Amino acid sequence: MDKETQSDDTNGPADSGKSDSREADSGENADSEESVASDSQSADTTERNTDPNPGPTAGTGSRGNSDSADRVSDSENADDASGAESADTLDEDASESTNEGSASGDPVTAEDIDIEESIGPEDPDSVRVGDGSTGTTDVSLDEVVLDDDGDSQGLFDDLLSGEPIFENKEVLRPSYTPRELPHRTEQINQMATILVSALRGETPSNILIYGKTGTGKTASAKFVSQELESTSKKYDVPCEVEYINCEVTDTQYRVLAQLANKFIEKNQDVIESELDDLNELHPQAVDDPTALSGSTYETADAVRDRIEELEDDRDEMEPVPMTGWPTDRVYSTFFDAVDYRERVVVIMLDEIDKLVEKSGDDTLYNLSRMNSELDNSRISIMGISNDLKFTDFLDPRVKSSLGEEEIVFPPYDANQLRDILQHRANVAFKDDALTDDVIPLCAAFAAQEHGDARRALDLLRTAGELAERGQADTVEEAHVRQAQDKIELDRVVEVVRTLPTQSKIVLFATILLEKNGVRNVNTGEVFNIYKRLCEEIDADVLTQRRVTDLISELDMLGIVNAVVVSKGRYGRTKEISLSVPIDETEAVLLSDSRLGDIENAQPFVQARFDN
Repeated sequence: MDKETQSDDTNGPADSGKSDSREADSGENADSEESVASDSQSADTTERNTDPNPGPTAGTGSRGNSDSADRVSDSENADDASGAESADTLDEDASESTNEGSASGDPVTAEDIDIEESIGPEDPDSVRVGDGSTGTTDVSLDEVVLDDDGDSQGLFDDLLSGEPIFENKEVLRPSYTPRELPHRTEQINQMATILVSALRGETPSNILIYGKTGTGKTASAKFVSQELESTSKKYDVPCEVEYINCEVTDTQYRVLAQLANKFIEKNQDVIESELDDLNELHPQAVDDPTALSGSTYETADAVRDRIEELEDDRDEMEPVPMTGWPTDRVYSTFFDAVDYRERVVVIMLDEIDKLVEKSGDDTLYNLSRMNSELDNSRISIMGISNDLKFTDFLDPRVKSSLGEEEIVFPPYDANQLRDILQHRANVAFKDDALTDDVIPLCAAFAAQEHGDARRALDLLRTAGELAERGQADTVEEAHVRQAQDKIELDRVVEVVRTLPTQSKIVLFATILLEKNGVRNVNTGEVFNIYKRLCEEIDADVLTQRRVTDLISELDMLGIVNAVVVSKGRYGRTKEISLSVPIDETEAVLLSDSRLGDIENAQPFVQARFDN
């Protein structure tokens, strides 16, 4: 008889004896326990019969405990057959069980093993937890798997835990158009006086609006435009205002295409509305000719003809693509779209100087001359510019027609900025969210920079955001000063600070040349100084071609301005000039530990030009 057979024979009476003993001690549930033990033995026998290479039980300690180890291994193998645990884990458990049995002096039997833990709970939705001393407790599977109470904090939970300070942050954005503009009543009234003729069906004069950044030009113009459109609807006068930002839409093609598509869309909406009414009227007119008594049509056929005409007009209205058409075709499409029906149109061109700078004054010339050709519509132009002298570059004919009326927006002073901020803060923040010194400090900072209201609003909004991020209850003076430091951080300076060392040396060479009176610095001069600087700080010297590439990268970043200039038979070179403040940029470069001693290299630059 082999060892497996002996083990089976041994397990049988051992388990049976233990079951009898347990029945004598407990006096109940004997049949159930014997059945479970019998199932375990049967599964164990099946497992060993199917295993071609049975191994010895790990960690038995001594041969004297082999029977116990075999029984433990048999029970654990039965559990493995049910898919509960891996073979390695079972061997370790068997070893621990055997050692515990040896320490107590009693042989380990099947009853000493947690049967339910080995073969799994009867109820798949619950498990038994506990130990022999405290008993077992039924708990749900979710309670075992989820070891938290659902209160764990995610990435944004902490940030959302504080009370918000803002009531409506969008009020502090430059894009917001308030219902009231303090200290701009005079300019608003001027615009309204000029544009009121549009409500009478007349052509308003063209307007040019000047002023520095943040003086309320665009906000005031949009406010007047909204009032104009709302009043036109009130009196049933066809009047429209179209806004174009020429810093984005900066070519004649794009301006005309964008305007054409806006008017085409509006025309299609009007056509669809009229078609809905006529399609409803036509069958009524066919059945009862008296249905036309209150309309402009005399017969049902006239209604049918108008429907076909509108459908043809709608089908012919083709939107202008943003590229691909000849400019004259775009202009013709725009002209037809504007003149399709009677109306007065005000075209607001924000940053109009950018349009003139990029594509000349052809667009303005065409727009200013359209009224002489239009049959149904009238056009007025409202130009907004930060540059007071941009009209100097216009054709005299365009300048005379475009600048019929001029309105200047002066900068705000500190008291005016305080009123503006207070007016916005009442809507933007919750009650008592600002300390008394926040708005005056924001106004004072902005007043130092030419009275820029946009800057003051950015400062107030940023201070509120910093306070909210710090989960503070109120915005205080410290938050304003932090916001000021954050806004003051020059992006160009930050780019210079993060440049590679070689690019910093090239930039410093350019600075040294400009500081010593050299203008239109060429690549060769920069390379000569660059080599000397590299020797001073013991840096590798790149080739002149590579230095030229670094200059191109600085040009791309906007730090220098490099223009290729032809020298005739002497070839071409790049003339380089700085696009950033010299002193601040030099200070940033010298703050680099690698370039800290490079300042000592300045005297030889001066000597070079003296010679």
